[in-house]
Amino acid sequence: MDGVHEYIAGNGPPLLFLHGWGVGHDSYKPLLERLAATYTVYAPDLPGFGKTPEPPEAWDAERYADFVLAYCGERKIANPVCMAHSNGGRVLLTLLTRKNPGFAPPRVVLFGAAGLRRKRGLKNNIKVYTYKLGKLFLKPFPKALRRYQEKKGSADYRAASPLMRAVMSKLLASDLAPALGRVKAPVLLVWGENDTASPLADGRAMERGIPGAGLAVIPGGHWSFLERLPHTMRILDAFLPEKLLP
Repeated sequence: MDGVHEYIAGNGPPLLFLHGWGVGHDSYKPLLERLAATYTVYAPDLPGFGKTPEPPEAWDAERYADFVLAYCGERKIANPVCMAHSNGGRVLLTLLTRKNPGFAPPRVVLFGAAGLRRKRGLKNNIKVYTYKLGKLFLKPFPKALRRYQEKKGSADYRAASPLMRAVMSKLLASDLAPALGRVKAPVLLVWGENDTASPLADGRAMERGIPGAGLAVIPGGHWSFLERLPHTMRILDAFLPEKLLP
């Protein structure tokens, strides 16, 4: 697949790893290298992230899921064990909740996955609607609108290119909660108890929504699974079909 930066290592059963927002696979190397001792690990940088060029237009989660299927077809990866972090979890769940996904991983691990739209409190609603009114007022003034968006947006939004900001808006608009019951693969959710990017409440909601899912809560935040890698490896070893630990 031309232009896709990727990590491929190992020679065991296939394992596909999808990264989170704003990073590529390089941020997960300590975990990927451990997994490659047992699996053949495939970890592509999704379009617009890491060292893979941006998509030709603003993709939504469905389009990223199409890319994952095309990548697996190109690399001849058949039904791999799947792991994903944060926004990668949103993409993977989008694929797994399709009515006819044509994709049947034997195990799925989600680390602090995104994909659920949270209910906003009054304070947050006021902030959001104030922001939208500001955008509406400044729409006739493109330069002022751009400065306003850069000032008011999240750190991820400010760091993104104009195209990837549009991608972010499309991704955040999706809500996979109603479709979670369609997931057929065994799923393990690994969550940091103090995760603020994907709060633990989201992990508990996914545990309730995905049939048979299990939830492992570990100390730390959004990257706790890497920060406590030996702990993570013990959890994975108990769940995965191939043993990771001697």
